[in-house]
Amino acid sequence: MARPGRAVRPAAEPPTPAVPTTHRPGVPEQPQPDGYAGVGPDTRDAGVGVPPAEPPTAYVSPEAPPPHDDDPPLAMEALRAVQILNPSGEVTMPRPDEPRIMCVANQKGGVGKTTTTVNLAVALALHGNRVLVIDLDPQGNASTGLNVPHHTGIPDVYDCLIDSTPIVDVAQPVEGIPNLWCVPATIDLAGAEIELVSVVARESRLARAIAAHPEPFDYVFIDCPPSLGLLTVNALVAAREVLIPIQCEYYALEGLNQLINNINLVRQHLNPTLDVSTILLTMYDRRTRLADAVEQDVRNHFGDKVLRSVIPRNVRVSEAPSYGQSVMTYDPGSRGATSYFEAAQEIAERGVRATVGRNA
Repeated sequence: MARPGRAVRPAAEPPTPAVPTTHRPGVPEQPQPDGYAGVGPDTRDAGVGVPPAEPPTAYVSPEAPPPHDDDPPLAMEALRAVQILNPSGEVTMPRPDEPRIMCVANQKGGVGKTTTTVNLAVALALHGNRVLVIDLDPQGNASTGLNVPHHTGIPDVYDCLIDSTPIVDVAQPVEGIPNLWCVPATIDLAGAEIELVSVVARESRLARAIAAHPEPFDYVFIDCPPSLGLLTVNALVAAREVLIPIQCEYYALEGLNQLINNINLVRQHLNPTLDVSTILLTMYDRRTRLADAVEQDVRNHFGDKVLRSVIPRNVRVSEAPSYGQSVMTYDPGSRGATSYFEAAQEIAERGVRATVGRNA
């Protein structure tokens, strides 16, 4: 009979024969499941260590990147990575018959100008095109994204604009990416807006520097600052095409008319060959109706100028610059890399079709 106030201890069940046991002389046998989580034989015998109800889960390193819902299956991701990196080095994107000088412009900040410039340039260079990136933004983010030194004292685009230094003396090859060069921007470029005011032919300084390069490039991408000052005007005068990244949000549409008006003014007075050839939708979030509405508005207004490829919001695209890389080399199997690869391929194919149409 149990004592008053004391719970009756239930009878222990006999151990299951299928579970491995450990037996020591003088100690009753106790079940020891796989993955036993006790703290040692002595405390186990004393009843301190309690075996887990289920075997432990597989160990995951804390350094491993977290999974992402938008990542493709591993097999498809590997195939895309091989396709994007192009280890054979073959020319898989058509090269244009004449150099394509593209100004990447939008006076609104944070729409993906630099990210678009860097990733399109890397994608085209990896697939056989000779590409030059000109960092015309005093922040120097394109130089950072390509891991090109751009600290004070490095020859940069400021020297080309103010001191007429040849681009061939300033351009640096991008490490690990064949056929890709970058003209960096240092903090000195911040004063170029004021200094250019008194310079002769101030609007065409960059155009002359590009034209004087001894070897032509297939593509020249000019990354503009988020403004419509003299630096952006220099880029518009030097370019033949304008690529406008548009963020899939409402505010991105507000200043678009002003940008188009400035492009028309440059076309009328300084560069009659300038054309808005490409619109790229960036930071597309498929979970929102707003992104769909902005996409439809842009496509209805610009028609075929809008690329079919759309750049989604992707954490890999944001992480890559912190490692001095483009997303094409940082995580070539990600959705961000795949989208930029498809956009670059579409730009290359459009350029060939445009050349054929002019020659017809």
